[in-house]
Amino acid sequence: MKILFIGDIVGRPGREAVKALLPKLKKKYQPDFILANGENLASGKGVTPKIYEEIIAAGIDLLTGGNHILKRPEVLTIIDSPSIKLIRPANWPADQPGKTYIELKKNGDELLVVNLEGQVYMEEPADSPFTVAEKVIKQHRCKYTLVDFHAEATSEKRALAEYLDGRVGAVLGTHTHVTTADEKILPRGTGFITDIGMTGTIDSVLGVKKELVIERFLSGEKKVFEVAEGTVELNAVFLELGTDGLTKKIKRVRGRY
Repeated sequence: MKILFIGDIVGRPGREAVKALLPKLKKKYQPDFILANGENLASGKGVTPKIYEEIIAAGIDLLTGGNHILKRPEVLTIIDSPSIKLIRPANWPADQPGKTYIELKKNGDELLVVNLEGQVYMEEPADSPFTVAEKVIKQHRCKYTLVDFHAEATSEKRALAEYLDGRVGAVLGTHTHVTTADEKILPRGTGFITDIGMTGTIDSVLGVKKELVIERFLSGEKKVFEVAEGTVELNAVFLELGTDGLTKKIKRVRGRY
Protein backbone atom coordinates (compact mmCIF):
# COMPACT_ATOMS: atom_id res chain seq x y z
CA MET A 1 0.00 0.00 0.00
CA LYS A 2 1.26 3.46 -0.94
CA ILE A 3 0.33 6.55 1.09
CA LEU A 4 1.08 10.23 0.59
CA PHE A 5 0.54 12.32 3.73
CA ILE A 6 0.67 16.11 3.36
CA GLY A 7 1.65 18.20 6.39
CA ASP A 8 -0.49 20.96 7.96
CA ILE A 9 -2.06 22.95 5.09
CA VAL A 10 -2.05 26.63 6.10
CA GLY A 11 -4.76 28.88 4.65
CA ARG A 12 -5.49 29.76 1.05
CA PRO A 13 -1.82 29.76 -0.07
CA GLY A 14 -1.44 26.21 1.21
CA ARG A 15 -4.65 25.09 -0.46
CA GLU A 16 -3.63 26.60 -3.79
CA ALA A 17 -0.26 24.86 -3.59
CA VAL A 18 -1.93 21.50 -2.97
CA LYS A 19 -4.23 21.97 -5.97
CA ALA A 20 -1.30 22.94 -8.19
CA LEU A 21 1.25 20.34 -7.07
CA LEU A 22 -0.85 17.29 -6.25
CA PRO A 23 -1.42 16.10 -9.85
CA LYS A 24 2.34 15.77 -10.41
CA LEU A 25 2.82 14.06 -7.05
CA LYS A 26 0.06 11.57 -7.84
CA LYS A 27 1.67 10.76 -11.17
CA LYS A 28 5.11 10.30 -9.62
CA TYR A 29 4.20 8.30 -6.51
CA GLN A 30 0.88 6.70 -7.52
CA PRO A 31 -0.44 6.57 -3.95
CA ASP A 32 -3.41 4.44 -3.00
CA PHE A 33 -4.44 7.06 -0.45
CA ILE A 34 -3.70 10.76 -0.08
CA LEU A 35 -4.09 12.19 3.42
CA ALA A 36 -3.47 15.64 4.86
CA ASN A 37 -3.66 17.48 8.15
CA GLY A 38 -6.41 20.05 7.74
CA GLU A 39 -6.66 21.90 11.04
CA ASN A 40 -5.22 25.13 9.55
CA LEU A 41 -7.11 25.19 6.26
CA ALA A 42 -9.36 28.19 6.94
CA SER A 43 -7.17 31.29 7.33
CA GLY A 44 -4.84 29.30 9.56
CA LYS A 45 -7.40 27.98 12.06
CA GLY A 46 -10.02 25.32 11.52
CA VAL A 47 -11.98 24.32 8.43
CA THR A 48 -15.32 25.33 6.91
CA PRO A 49 -17.69 23.15 4.85
CA LYS A 50 -16.81 25.05 1.67
CA ILE A 51 -13.07 24.69 2.21
CA TYR A 52 -13.51 21.02 3.12
CA GLU A 53 -15.21 20.41 -0.24
CA GLU A 54 -12.52 22.40 -2.03
CA ILE A 55 -9.63 20.35 -0.66
CA ILE A 56 -11.39 17.00 -1.04
CA ALA A 57 -12.10 17.89 -4.67
CA ALA A 58 -8.37 18.52 -5.10
CA GLY A 59 -7.76 14.81 -4.47
CA ILE A 60 -7.44 14.39 -0.70
CA ASP A 61 -9.03 11.19 0.63
CA LEU A 62 -9.06 12.15 4.31
CA LEU A 63 -8.28 15.13 6.54
CA THR A 64 -6.89 14.71 10.04
CA GLY A 65 -7.16 17.36 12.73
CA GLY A 66 -5.59 18.77 15.84
CA ASN A 67 -6.04 21.53 18.39
CA HIS A 68 -7.64 23.96 15.89
CA ILE A 69 -9.95 21.59 14.03
CA LEU A 70 -13.16 22.81 15.77
CA LYS A 71 -12.28 26.53 15.83
CA ARG A 72 -14.76 27.35 13.05
CA PRO A 73 -18.35 26.82 14.24
CA GLU A 74 -19.46 26.12 10.67
CA VAL A 75 -17.65 22.78 10.74
CA LEU A 76 -20.12 21.49 13.31
CA THR A 77 -22.73 21.27 10.55
CA ILE A 78 -20.76 18.56 8.75
CA ILE A 79 -18.26 16.96 11.10
CA ASP A 80 -20.55 14.17 12.34
CA SER A 81 -21.87 13.26 8.90
CA PRO A 82 -21.03 9.64 7.97
CA SER A 83 -19.82 10.71 4.53
CA ILE A 84 -17.38 13.36 5.78
CA LYS A 85 -13.74 12.27 5.68
CA LEU A 86 -12.55 14.44 8.55
CA ILE A 87 -11.38 13.30 11.99
CA ARG A 88 -10.39 14.95 15.26
CA PRO A 89 -8.09 13.66 18.05
CA ALA A 90 -9.37 10.42 19.56
CA ASN A 91 -8.09 11.28 23.04
CA TRP A 92 -10.23 14.38 23.44
CA PRO A 93 -13.20 14.17 25.83
CA ALA A 94 -15.89 11.85 24.46
CA ASP A 95 -18.51 14.61 24.37
CA GLN A 96 -16.60 16.51 21.67
CA PRO A 97 -18.16 16.31 18.17
CA GLY A 98 -16.51 14.53 15.29
CA LYS A 99 -15.12 11.15 14.32
CA THR A 100 -11.84 10.01 15.86
CA TYR A 101 -10.83 7.46 13.23
CA ILE A 102 -11.90 6.36 9.77
CA GLU A 103 -11.32 3.16 7.82
CA LEU A 104 -10.60 3.90 4.16
CA LYS A 105 -11.22 1.09 1.66
CA LYS A 106 -9.66 0.53 -1.75
CA ASN A 107 -9.01 -2.55 -3.90
CA GLY A 108 -10.04 -4.87 -1.08
CA ASP A 109 -7.66 -3.32 1.46
CA GLU A 110 -8.57 -1.18 4.48
CA LEU A 111 -6.50 1.59 6.03
CA LEU A 112 -7.35 2.66 9.57
CA VAL A 113 -6.38 6.30 10.17
CA VAL A 114 -6.30 7.49 13.80
CA ASN A 115 -5.79 11.06 15.04
CA LEU A 116 -4.24 11.73 18.48
CA GLU A 117 -3.13 14.88 20.28
CA GLY A 118 -0.19 15.23 22.64
CA GLN A 119 -0.49 16.20 26.30
CA VAL A 120 2.87 17.98 26.70
CA TYR A 121 2.73 21.78 26.11
CA MET A 122 -0.77 21.51 24.64
CA GLU A 123 -3.70 23.48 26.08
CA GLU A 124 -6.60 21.19 25.25
CA PRO A 125 -7.68 18.58 27.82
CA ALA A 126 -6.73 15.18 26.44
CA ASP A 127 -6.45 11.66 27.77
CA SER A 128 -3.21 9.73 27.42
CA PRO A 129 -2.47 9.17 23.71
CA PHE A 130 -0.76 5.94 24.71
CA THR A 131 -3.79 4.32 26.37
CA VAL A 132 -6.23 5.63 23.76
CA ALA A 133 -4.04 4.36 20.90
CA GLU A 134 -3.87 0.97 22.59
CA LYS A 135 -7.64 0.84 22.91
CA VAL A 136 -8.35 1.82 19.29
CA ILE A 137 -5.80 -0.62 17.88
CA LYS A 138 -7.16 -3.53 19.92
CA GLN A 139 -10.73 -2.73 18.95
CA HIS A 140 -10.11 -2.61 15.22
CA ARG A 141 -7.13 -4.88 14.56
CA CYS A 142 -6.70 -3.48 11.06
CA LYS A 143 -3.63 -4.70 9.17
CA TYR A 144 -2.93 -1.27 7.74
CA THR A 145 -2.99 1.43 10.43
CA LEU A 146 -1.64 4.98 10.38
CA VAL A 147 -1.48 7.45 13.27
CA ASP A 148 -1.33 11.23 12.92
CA PHE A 149 0.12 12.37 16.25
CA HIS A 150 -0.54 16.09 16.57
CA ALA A 151 1.85 17.11 19.32
CA GLU A 152 4.42 19.70 20.38
CA ALA A 153 7.05 17.71 22.28
CA THR A 154 9.50 15.70 20.20
CA SER A 155 10.06 13.28 23.07
CA GLU A 156 6.34 12.50 23.33
CA LYS A 157 6.12 11.86 19.59
CA ARG A 158 9.10 9.51 19.55
CA ALA A 159 7.95 7.72 22.69
CA LEU A 160 4.52 6.97 21.23
CA ALA A 161 6.08 5.70 18.02
CA GLU A 162 8.38 3.38 19.98
CA TYR A 163 5.42 2.21 22.08
CA LEU A 164 3.45 1.33 18.93
CA ASP A 165 6.42 -0.03 16.97
CA GLY A 166 5.46 -3.18 15.12
CA ARG A 167 1.74 -2.70 15.78
CA VAL A 168 0.95 0.15 13.35
CA GLY A 169 2.25 0.98 9.91
CA ALA A 170 3.39 4.49 10.76
CA VAL A 171 3.27 7.26 13.35
CA LEU A 172 3.56 10.64 11.64
CA GLY A 173 4.01 13.83 13.66
CA THR A 174 2.19 17.05 12.84
CA HIS A 175 1.55 20.43 14.57
CA THR A 176 4.93 22.21 14.77
CA HIS A 177 4.95 23.21 11.07
CA VAL A 178 8.70 22.50 10.97
CA THR A 179 9.92 19.52 8.95
CA THR A 180 12.29 17.23 10.84
CA ALA A 181 15.06 15.28 9.13
CA ASP A 182 14.58 12.08 11.13
CA GLU A 183 12.31 9.92 8.99
CA LYS A 184 13.06 6.27 9.74
CA ILE A 185 11.74 2.76 10.07
CA LEU A 186 11.83 1.67 13.72
CA PRO A 187 13.22 -1.77 14.69
CA ARG A 188 9.88 -3.60 14.51
CA GLY A 189 8.79 -1.94 11.26
CA THR A 190 6.80 1.17 12.11
CA GLY A 191 7.56 4.22 9.98
CA PHE A 192 8.15 7.46 11.89
CA ILE A 193 8.93 11.13 11.49
CA THR A 194 8.79 13.66 14.32
CA ASP A 195 7.05 16.25 12.14
CA ILE A 196 6.07 16.30 8.48
CA GLY A 197 6.13 20.10 8.41
CA MET A 198 3.64 22.52 6.91
CA THR A 199 2.32 23.30 3.49
CA GLY A 200 2.44 27.07 3.80
CA THR A 201 4.17 30.29 2.87
CA ILE A 202 7.95 30.13 3.22
CA ASP A 203 8.52 33.79 4.13
CA SER A 204 6.53 33.61 7.35
CA VAL A 205 6.51 32.37 10.91
CA LEU A 206 4.77 29.00 10.69
CA GLY A 207 2.64 30.27 7.81
CA VAL A 208 1.62 33.50 9.58
CA LYS A 209 2.71 37.04 8.66
CA LYS A 210 6.03 37.37 10.48
CA GLU A 211 5.50 40.99 11.51
CA LEU A 212 2.41 40.05 13.53
CA VAL A 213 4.20 37.26 15.35
CA ILE A 214 7.23 39.44 16.12
CA GLU A 215 4.97 42.18 17.48
CA ARG A 216 3.22 39.69 19.72
CA PHE A 217 6.53 38.60 21.22
CA LEU A 218 7.65 42.21 21.67
CA SER A 219 4.45 43.55 23.23
CA GLY A 220 3.09 40.47 24.94
CA GLU A 221 -0.31 41.33 23.48
CA LYS A 222 -2.32 38.79 21.56
CA LYS A 223 -2.58 39.73 17.91
CA VAL A 224 -5.03 38.48 15.32
CA PHE A 225 -2.79 36.39 13.11
CA GLU A 226 -3.08 36.56 9.31
CA VAL A 227 -1.82 33.98 6.85
CA ALA A 228 1.25 35.15 4.94
CA GLU A 229 1.35 35.40 1.16
CA GLY A 230 4.15 34.39 -1.18
CA THR A 231 5.94 31.27 -2.36
CA VAL A 232 4.61 28.13 -0.69
CA GLU A 233 6.50 25.00 0.23
CA LEU A 234 4.55 21.74 0.31
CA ASN A 235 5.87 19.19 2.77
CA ALA A 236 4.71 15.60 2.80
CA VAL A 237 5.78 12.04 3.51
CA PHE A 238 5.50 9.12 1.12
CA LEU A 239 5.07 5.66 2.63
CA GLU A 240 5.10 2.15 1.23
CA LEU A 241 3.55 -0.45 3.53
CA GLY A 242 4.17 -4.15 2.96
CA THR A 243 1.65 -6.98 3.09
CA ASP A 244 2.39 -7.27 6.81
CA GLY A 245 1.13 -3.71 7.28
CA LEU A 246 4.54 -2.33 8.24
CA THR A 247 6.64 0.34 6.55
CA LYS A 248 9.06 -0.74 3.83
CA LYS A 249 9.87 2.77 2.65
CA ILE A 250 9.49 6.29 4.06
CA LYS A 251 10.56 9.39 2.18
CA ARG A 252 10.20 13.13 2.73
CA VAL A 253 8.56 14.94 -0.19
CA ARG A 254 8.87 18.64 -1.00
CA GLY A 255 7.49 20.92 -3.65
CA ARG A 256 7.22 24.68 -4.23
CA TYR A 257 4.48 26.79 -5.73
